[in-house]
Amino acid sequence: MDEPTPGGGAGEPLTRADRARTVANVLRRQVLRGAFPAGVLPDERALIAEFGTTRNTVREALGLLRDEGLVERRRGVGTVVVGRAYEHPLGELSGLAEVLQRHGAVVNEVRAARTVQPPHAVARRLELPEKSPAVYLERLRRVDGTALSLDCTYLTPEVGDPLLALVREAPDTLERRDVFDLIETAAGMPLGTAEISVQAMVADPATCTVLDMPAGGAVLAVERLTRLADGRPADLEFIHLRGDRLTLHATLDRAKGAPRAGGAEGAEDRARRS
Repeated sequence: MDEPTPGGGAGEPLTRADRARTVANVLRRQVLRGAFPAGVLPDERALIAEFGTTRNTVREALGLLRDEGLVERRRGVGTVVVGRAYEHPLGELSGLAEVLQRHGAVVNEVRAARTVQPPHAVARRLELPEKSPAVYLERLRRVDGTALSLDCTYLTPEVGDPLLALVREAPDTLERRDVFDLIETAAGMPLGTAEISVQAMVADPATCTVLDMPAGGAVLAVERLTRLADGRPADLEFIHLRGDRLTLHATLDRAKGAPRAGGAEGAEDRARRS
């Protein structure tokens, strides 16, 4: 028998599947943040006591994490961490390699580096004249051998051409260095701001193959338009991040966000002046 549902609250009673999901949510975050340095989760009795639940609920929660490839059960050891996720902060304008090198050895596999005729939608975002070419880069990122992201980048000619010239002189440049670093050093153009959007989606079969993911795996599809310090567009990136290996992190400030309820000023502010 599972634990009784606490009374006194609104809504339908939680099922065991619901309770298992809430336990898994907490454990997942702990696993991804490296909260178990030895790589072994607390035993079932400790988890039952911590979450105030039953053995069946804990086992179901651990089963959810196992199905996600984060943990596995080993006889004589317990539940061990086998998967890891890397955190990418949204609050800083950094290239992926700049962030990932904090976690391990980053390898960039260059799949394309050439001048192309960009799609009309891309040309508009980059504010390119009609029929203007663009520089296209495609790279697969790995950390300690694990494929994490597939990056497809369009750059304006003034930004991308110096990068291609550098690649012709040193073919391994894009394997060793981040695009943002190259824009600011090789092209000599300081970066300014970026607009970013993120959408969770099921990866297509080709992307799953490139990222060494199981069929039907989830990715975070990131679109980022980066501008130079003077406001001109520099590059437009379409990045597919493995949803099971990368998390996006940001620290938000309520005081700098949406206005309080009731308009630009809260009722408390209006009452104070009345």
